[in-house]
Amino acid sequence: MKKILLGTTALVTVGLLAGPALASDPLKVTVGGNVVTGFYVIDADNAGAYKFQSTKVALVARNIDIKAEGTLDNGMTAGVDAKLQLGNDWSGVYTGNNTTNTGPWASFRQLYAYLEGGFGRFEIGGTDGASYKMHYTSPWFVPGNGVDSPNIYNGHGVVRASTFSLLATDSNKVSYFTPRLAGFQLGLSYTPDTTQGFGSNPHNGPLANGLGLSLKDVGVQNVTEAAVNYAGTWGAVDVGADAFWTKGSDFKPGNDPEEYGFGANLGYAGFTLGGAWYKGKETVSAGSATTGTGSKVWTAGLKYATGPWTVGIAYLKGEGTGFASGAENQSWQTGGGYNLGSGVDVGLDLQLNKLDTGTTTLDAKSAGLVLAIAF
Repeated sequence: MKKILLGTTALVTVGLLAGPALASDPLKVTVGGNVVTGFYVIDADNAGAYKFQSTKVALVARNIDIKAEGTLDNGMTAGVDAKLQLGNDWSGVYTGNNTTNTGPWASFRQLYAYLEGGFGRFEIGGTDGASYKMHYTSPWFVPGNGVDSPNIYNGHGVVRASTFSLLATDSNKVSYFTPRLAGFQLGLSYTPDTTQGFGSNPHNGPLANGLGLSLKDVGVQNVTEAAVNYAGTWGAVDVGADAFWTKGSDFKPGNDPEEYGFGANLGYAGFTLGGAWYKGKETVSAGSATTGTGSKVWTAGLKYATGPWTVGIAYLKGEGTGFASGAENQSWQTGGGYNLGSGVDVGLDLQLNKLDTGTTTLDAKSAGLVLAIAF
């Protein structure tokens, strides 16, 4: 998933009560998007009776972004951000050797409105929360892909591969971000309900559109997020760091999910050194990208960028607890990219993934050519 860092520059310093909130001009609408594709050659161990293809064509991060933004007469900025996802890999039903996609082929994965001014930034709608948006982690150097929350993952799975808070990602929520003061910013988010709908695509059901009431004690509800990060420059070194905490309530007694973690980046003369640590108690009903009831994850990486070139190396290790207790995943990635111009990047992605279930060890090695286009 594409990572977003909120507020790396100071927010506009205007007053909330600076005059009538009437825009002299309509909000400016822009349309863009991105697609990441890749062709991979893979050498993966068999998992029991299951064998895996030796080649793969990946088509991910297929989004159309529609944005409307404008400055009001009182100086505040108002806008709407809509992310239309073309296809939905996660709404399929697995039957034997085939997966049937039961969800819509195009849906708004995120859609929210915001106001920004001297008071900070206020968001309401379906989007990621403060814990996700303010997080630093190991750098991405392959176009459209990295080891932390990868868009393209050529491993055997089972153990969580993300240091991001995924408990209420994309769900309808309210968030507030303070102005950045002396480099520091605080973010808070609240999600009443992470189910919000019906069927295989819950985030776009009737309840998400405001029709009806949400049932109590169903799934994960009342998710609270708190995050703080720092962005600044010390001499010639760019510094970024964050810490976050997320907690929700589950209808199963004693099963309330909780996540917390931290991350940091250091940048100097084209080099970026970054890493992150995460610990979480997840549940199946939480909807987060995990098959276990708990996990620990850490990652570290180094990137170098000069002109159109980017190269790097990164590592991620995940440990499962609860359902996946004893399972461990390790991922190495190296490679880089070249910017051809106008949002077009090509790259080489080399991955080495190892899954240790406690009784079986499975390796997967892959090499791929990536083409990422942003428009």
